[in-house]
Amino acid sequence: MKFKEEINESYTMAEAIKEAQRCLQCKVPQCKKGCPISNDIPDWIHELKKGNMGNAISIIRAKSNLPAVCGRVCGHEKQCEGACVLGKKGQPVNIGKLERFVADFDSENELTHEDVAEKTRGKVAVIGAGPSGITVAGDLARIGFAVEMFEMEAQCGGVLRYGIPEYRLPKEVVAREIRHIEKMGVIIHRNTHVGVEITVDTLFEQGFDAIFIGTGLGKPKSLEIPIYQNGRCISDGEGATKCADLKRIRLAAHFLRRVELISEGFMKRDEIPVDEGAKVYVIGCGNTAMDASRTALRIGASAVDIIYHRGIDTMSALRAEYDDAVKEGVNFNWWSSITEIHVDDNLDIKEIVLETKEPDKEPVRKVLPADNIIMAIGATPNTKIVRSTSGLENDDRKFLITRDVPYGMTTRKGVFAGGDVANRQATVVHAMQDAKLVAQGITQYVDAVKLMKIINM
Repeated sequence: MKFKEEINESYTMAEAIKEAQRCLQCKVPQCKKGCPISNDIPDWIHELKKGNMGNAISIIRAKSNLPAVCGRVCGHEKQCEGACVLGKKGQPVNIGKLERFVADFDSENELTHEDVAEKTRGKVAVIGAGPSGITVAGDLARIGFAVEMFEMEAQCGGVLRYGIPEYRLPKEVVAREIRHIEKMGVIIHRNTHVGVEITVDTLFEQGFDAIFIGTGLGKPKSLEIPIYQNGRCISDGEGATKCADLKRIRLAAHFLRRVELISEGFMKRDEIPVDEGAKVYVIGCGNTAMDASRTALRIGASAVDIIYHRGIDTMSALRAEYDDAVKEGVNFNWWSSITEIHVDDNLDIKEIVLETKEPDKEPVRKVLPADNIIMAIGATPNTKIVRSTSGLENDDRKFLITRDVPYGMTTRKGVFAGGDVANRQATVVHAMQDAKLVAQGITQYVDAVKLMKIINM
């Protein structure tokens, strides 16, 4: 299937070494400062250019549990590569592609194996096997904690598995990273929904010293746009039709998840309400909007337009993702909003009213044919764990409340949270950055509790 083909090719060994030789080995490496997890970039590039692949991946894995993922989907242009001194001449070292090459080479050749630390330091449960959970599990297992992960889905990875399209991040790459932490001794319980089948309290009863919640954002936001049928608004008043009721409107996270399930053979193509030749409008201008728009084209939409209420300079998407979307044929409507949706008697979308309000210009209103709308405007946490756990509190926006000492602990003693669920929303690597700090907080907490027990004996 077209939507499964990875878009970027890797380096050959000769190409990778040649690119690595461009690194200046700066005494004060700005690339490392630009990396949210402070990856020792010049060090592993130095090993790579000498052909020491084992040393290179060992240096990378000392800081990252997801090198093959980060090499593909990190915002390099705004982080490590954006800080590279060679970037001043417009040609920074291609750090992301080099990291991907080293990680893929290591996995494909089974080059290195980490020593499995004896699990004597404590027992930690990790809820959610997304970027945050994988990072916490890997970091703690590496220093001697017995870690068990609880994932509600049949496959691990969270947004890596179900939110980033196959063409950007092949799912076998995610599976390889999961297998790596399992080799480190992490036990994974799939198809296990904490908050429904088991609770935080029952996990503590099983002897866990601490629990980490990294469940991400499970409830995508939506917009309520007026809906008109035969010239009459049907979205006002009691019993009104809402956007969520229209089968031709889908949230981006749900749309991308369904496409992934189809690619894995768990769903049929007709279970996505985006038909061949459809005219699709995507609301939002972050990386998820880019993924949704390009995926819609890849499954057969005839035209895809992104609708964004501000200008190009304020979009949250990476410029490289925007450029790729333009190359694939995505159209962009800046300073624009959908102000009305017109439906037929079956509540299928017929057309939209698009209003454009550029600064210092008169508004322009257009009625355009439409078949589908995809909303990529963010999400909020699912509250099932909070509702099933005493002493666990969230704020008025449903994010878990945490503290700085020990870092990441919630209002419930021994329960920690990080990443999106604690309102630290950002990219995959920023979720990893936060999770590494939480892993340190968990370590400090468990060590302190055990020390106090010894003192009080």
